[in-house]
Amino acid sequence: MSEEKRRYKIKIAGKVYTIIGKAQPEHMEAVAKIVDQQLSEVKELMPSLSSEQAAILLAINAVSDQLYKQKELTKLLEKENKDDQ
Repeated sequence: MSEEKRRYKIKIAGKVYTIIGKAQPEHMEAVAKIVDQQLSEVKELMPSLSSEQAAILLAINAVSDQLYKQKELTKLLEKENKDDQ
């Protein structure tokens, strides 16, 4: 069954954004909270950065983390497949 897309209004760094997706409201609230916190941390560590630069650094960190997690998952799945044989 296909889930309907929903509109979410989230506030990050004082700005309101409308996000459209299939996620549950709780998930989107958690995502918004984490992004807002991490963006604040980046700006605190490097106050001279523009909001755009801070957002790009945050995106780079998020994608890097995602790639590491994907690599870990791939290793676990390969190990599981090996153990099943």
